Order: sequence, then C-alpha cells, then structure tokens
Amino acid sequence: MNEELEYAEMLEIPVETVTVRRKERKKKEREPDLQQQLVEEVNEKLESEDPSYAESTPIARNAAYEGKKNKTARRVIVGEFIAVCALCAAIFLTNIFLPNSAINTFVRGLFGNDSTEQADTRTYSEFTLSPVVNDTVEAELAVSETGVLSFTSQCSVYSPCAGKLSSVNGNAETGYTVEVRHSDHFSSIISGLDHVYGAEGDEIRSNIPLGWSDGEGEIRVMFYEDGTLLNCLTVNENTLAWS
Repeated sequence: MNEELEYAEMLEIPVETVTVRRKERKKKEREPDLQQQLVEEVNEKLESEDPSYAESTPIARNAAYEGKKNKTARRVIVGEFIAVCALCAAIFLTNIFLPNSAINTFVRGLFGNDSTEQADTRTYSEFTLSPVVNDTVEAELAVSETGVLSFTSQCSVYSPCAGKLSSVNGNAETGYTVEVRHSDHFSSIISGLDHVYGAEGDEIRSNIPLGWSDGEGEIRVMFYEDGTLLNCLTVNENTLAWS
C-alpha cells in the first residue's frame, strides 16, 4: 500500500483520488481426505446395483437333469440288490449240492474256520516212524515181547510221528507221561520224562524235542491203534520200523 502512494505522489496525483484495492488471496483449498473419499465410493457401490456387490442367490438346477440323476441312482440300487440276491441263492444251492465247492470254502474262510475238523482216518501202517533219540546219543533201545519200546539215557526225547499233544500227566518228581495223537485211530504214549516241552493241544513235530530225560529213569514208548497196544515194532540201530 505504501508503494502505491509513493508512486502516486511521483506522478503528482492527489493521494485522495487514488483508490487502493487489495487483492484478496484465495484460500488454499483443503485437500480432500483420501480415507473419507474411499469410504464414500465403497458406500456408493454398495447402494448401487453393481453385480459384483450383489448378494449371491442359489442357482436354479435343471429339473430334467435332476430327474435323470435320480433315475440312474435307483437303477444302481436295484442292480446291487439283484446281485446280492443272486449271490445268496448261489451259496444256498452250493451248500446243498456242493458243500465242498470253492465258493463255500472261500465263505467259510471269511467267517471263520469250520467248527467240525476233517476226520483223519489214517492207520499206523501209513506212518513212517522217526527216531525217538538223537543219532549222537548212545542209548540202547529195546522192544519187549508186548511191543513196548524202552531205553535209559540222558538225552532229548522226540515223538516218533508228528501229531497233537492230547494229554500231559505227572510231575517233576514222579516223571511225566504224555500222549500224542497222530490220527483218529493211531496214537503213542511216552512215559518217564523229567521235562515236557509243550502243553495240551500243541502241535508236535518229530524233528523237535518233545521232552527231556536226565538218564536216571527209564523211558517207555507205546503205540496204540484204537486203544489196542501194537506189537509190531522193530529196532535197528535206533531206527524204528513196522514189522
């Protein structure tokens, strides 16, 4: 303002006639708040019918497709039912006419072993006898007039044939007596053992020791066929055979 008055005086212009106008400064526009602007834009989109912000609605399925699908499922269920009925009928018929067929054997294997064991009708003559003592043992084996095999030695004692241990009697003081059933008709009884390596129901093998003798008592081996003592045993250098 002072500069303008001085400039007027230099030009000899009356100061009273000079009109001084002030240039109003524009107020600095306030920069918009970016966060507020973003919120407003989002609100505008939510209020609009923009598909990207619209709520999801269930898609209507084709009724013909659903019907075809249900029909196929019913066919599968009916087919499975028919197959099961056919299998049951086949098992029933084979149980009557073919009890030992492959399918019956397979089904019995799935649901457990048959409660009835197959009969073993072998007789004593169908068995090959094994030594009752090891070859390295110096034991004198003898057969009595009644067919009883006996010997005295400190050694392991073996069963003359494979079978099942059907009974164990006695104790460590008086000695043990065991019975081995080789078939439904043939069995052997061994007495005088100081130790027994097994329990009733165990499977017995002829190459695995059945018991032990300390050599102080006599070991006796007897063979029976249907409860009758057999008298047809021969011994040749610890080798047993039927006469």
